[in-house]
Amino acid sequence: MRPFAVALLLLLAVFGQCGTLAGKVNKHKPWIETSYHGVITENMDTVLLDPPLVALDKDAPVPYAGEICAFKIHGQEAPFEAEVLNRTSGEGVLRARGPIDCEQQKEYTFIIQAYDCGSGPTGAGWKKSHKAVVHIQVDDVNEFSPVFREPVYRATVTEGKIYDSILQVEAWDQDCSPQYSQICNYEIVTQDTPFAIDRNGNIRNTERLSFDKQQHYKILVTAYDCGQKRASESVPVHIDVKPVCKPGWQGWNNRVDYEPGTGSKQLFPKMHLETCDGPLSSVRAMVELQTSHIGKGCDRETYSEKSLQKLCGAASGSTDLLPAPSASTNWTASLLTDSGRDSDLIFRFDGRQAANIPERVVPQNLTDQFTIATWMKHGPSPGLRAEKETLLCNSDKTEMNRHHYSLYVHNCRLVFLLRRDFTQMDTFRPAEFHWKLEQICDKEWHYYVINVEFPAVTLFVDGVTYEPYLVTDDWPIHPSQIDVQLTVGACWQGGEVTTPRFTQYFRGSLSGLTIRPGKIETQKVISCLQACKEGLDINSLESLGKGIKFHFNPAQSVLVMEGDDLDSINTAMAKVSYINSRQFPTPGLRKLRVTTTVQCFGEDTCISIPDIKAVVMVLPPSEPRITIAGVERATWPASELRTPAGITLFKDIRIISTITKSDNAFSSGHRPGILEVMHNLDYCDVLVIGEELNPEHESLEIHHSSLLGKHLDATNSTSGISIYGVDSMAHYEQAIRQVRYRNRRPAGLSERRFRLSCSELNGRYTSNEFNLEIGVLHSSEPVEHVNHMAAESQYMRPVHHPLMVHTINSDHISGTPPAATVVIVMCIAALVVIVVLGIYRIHTTHQEATKEDEEGGKEPEMDWDDSTLTITVNPMENISGSQSAGEIREEEEELEEEEEDDEDEEELAGDQTSGESEDSEEDEQTEVKGKVKGKLEWDPSTLPY
Repeated sequence: MRPFAVALLLLLAVFGQCGTLAGKVNKHKPWIETSYHGVITENMDTVLLDPPLVALDKDAPVPYAGEICAFKIHGQEAPFEAEVLNRTSGEGVLRARGPIDCEQQKEYTFIIQAYDCGSGPTGAGWKKSHKAVVHIQVDDVNEFSPVFREPVYRATVTEGKIYDSILQVEAWDQDCSPQYSQICNYEIVTQDTPFAIDRNGNIRNTERLSFDKQQHYKILVTAYDCGQKRASESVPVHIDVKPVCKPGWQGWNNRVDYEPGTGSKQLFPKMHLETCDGPLSSVRAMVELQTSHIGKGCDRETYSEKSLQKLCGAASGSTDLLPAPSASTNWTASLLTDSGRDSDLIFRFDGRQAANIPERVVPQNLTDQFTIATWMKHGPSPGLRAEKETLLCNSDKTEMNRHHYSLYVHNCRLVFLLRRDFTQMDTFRPAEFHWKLEQICDKEWHYYVINVEFPAVTLFVDGVTYEPYLVTDDWPIHPSQIDVQLTVGACWQGGEVTTPRFTQYFRGSLSGLTIRPGKIETQKVISCLQACKEGLDINSLESLGKGIKFHFNPAQSVLVMEGDDLDSINTAMAKVSYINSRQFPTPGLRKLRVTTTVQCFGEDTCISIPDIKAVVMVLPPSEPRITIAGVERATWPASELRTPAGITLFKDIRIISTITKSDNAFSSGHRPGILEVMHNLDYCDVLVIGEELNPEHESLEIHHSSLLGKHLDATNSTSGISIYGVDSMAHYEQAIRQVRYRNRRPAGLSERRFRLSCSELNGRYTSNEFNLEIGVLHSSEPVEHVNHMAAESQYMRPVHHPLMVHTINSDHISGTPPAATVVIVMCIAALVVIVVLGIYRIHTTHQEATKEDEEGGKEPEMDWDDSTLTITVNPMENISGSQSAGEIREEEEELEEEEEDDEDEEELAGDQTSGESEDSEEDEQTEVKGKVKGKLEWDPSTLPY
């Protein structure tokens, strides 16, 4: 045990000696600064320290003990590491272990110590320095662009104000440094705007804004950070301009388009009244449709005056004193017409024109009842002392200057003068009737009707009744043999002057001046004649509420609404509509005007509401194309032309009307874009091309029954036939198909040509001219024709004046008049007696076998009624001797002449039987012929049927 203990002691002594040597070698600790400040740029790895990282050791230059082997950082979260660059000098560097992001952390603080290398290579006996504080700041890089905090900015300004700041936009930047994260500038990108922006994002207006000029602005704004990096996207800024709170209607359009055929259309669907919170108690709004520039005051039917009167059920017999100029109505040819009025016939008088009415046209039978009607537009008379302006005057033609009756305007008063003829019982009687009305001088169209039921005279203006405010009496006119002159537009002064002339000229416009003697017009017909086809309307009357009162004028051109609730008034105004019931309305502008009055509590008017002015644009309608089609050439035997019924000219005529659609809204079965439409016609004319008809043996005729039950009349003459009246195309087709042509002497006729044309709206739309050529076929062999109809046909005879046909009860036209029944019975009885005597005579002749003379068809003393019985004897049969064909033809020609004489006599006597009585008479004739057939042999070649 002793050697082991000795060895152990020796070993301990050796180690103790070594430790003593080592401590003697590494005597000092490394030394570093007590604090360091560093800077690192983000996304870089080297830290710049101040002061530099250097560790010193007083043991230098002793190896290991005087050298620096490491720098150690205390703190696991610090993303840095220290590296010794030179062990001898003790220099080191601080580096980042990974990317440094300023946006995540701007500063770092940690502890660092330096370690020497110890006493030897193993590092044993190393010493560490004191702890030093390292503070590192991360430098920012401008990597982010500014971004606005809102995607859209909105603001509202009031017109007329200059704002220091309308609104403020704000942008921000994700960069961490004040240099790159702060926004240093804003800019408006949109050019030429009345706005500016400062560096803080405040937007202001540079000029006063106007709501009427522009109601909305949209501008784009961008931002820059202090590193002059621009925002990646600009932000939109919407600025609405609202008007200064001015009381008035808002939300309305100044133009409303109206398409024909669409019914009623709302005029102000989104309009509302702004009262600026005024304490209103009631609102009164008046909507006025101004159509004075359209035709005769508004969109009315432009049919002819005769067609309109028949359409409205007016009494017949009126005389049109201002018809369209033509060969037969040439007295209006010199007058000025107002063209471009959509086929309305308007005559304009400027104080220099007047017309004399021909004597053949002047109504001669004015009694105690008659009607004068006219359209008139008249303004104030020029000059301080206005003269009389005569519309209509009936005065002495020569010698004296008496006015029998006249209608004139004087100082905006309408005066009707009526001087009755003198009788022994006559005394002072009413003679002048005065009316003082605003309508007379308002420069607008009005419809005037004067109903005379002497001594009472009533005036209708636009369907409203007015009694005269002044009636003056005068003596009747003494009868004389002086002719009178009826004039329009002035009064004829035939006496008291050296040269007869016109005087008291009219200044204004007239249309449809008519006189109807013997009858007065009813108010229903008057309202129909002046009815306007366009006007204002209200949709859903039941939804207006009880608080709204409304009123239309008779023409529905003015609507007045009153209410005490603003919301109810707004709802009611949204339902105001425009309507035009014409199938083909007059296109163009119609002016609208809305006048509003607001009353407040305890005050008459507290808020002034400006008037609204707008227009309704009636778009042009699709114009119809009226086409007449049918067979254009036909050949008829001359024998057919000679028959009492004549020939039917337009048996297969077809009238159609089409429109071209601009869209794809057309019916199936039609060509693309072409649509067949149904509408009325107002006249169709059949004109003779070439020489006029010879009234002695030619005529165009139409049966009365073809017009019954329709709104149609017809006139015919040697130049053609005219069918007129407002009725459907189907009714016109039916009537035209009954037009017949008759020629009693077609021997020298080879052909006849006719032309058919039709019209809608008094010539506004006309059809094509359909030409028909009739060829006449003359037989080469002699064919004997026997007149089986001695009575004149019931077709219209050629006349030169209009033939008015009125609808009557069918029971009246189907029955036979009592006088006609007596005539028919007597004719049948005479017919039976004649037949029996004829049969007996023939039987006696055969028994005696005697030869009769050339007139042997009957006894000389017996009179046969050829008008009711026609017996044609076969010339080949020898009953009582032979007769040549020429003798028989001569006999038949004599019979035909006798029949024509009978027809003339019946025409003078008048038609006393209806169509059915003639048919029954023909049936009776057929029965008699059948009875005698067993005794007589008939020649079929002589029968016309």
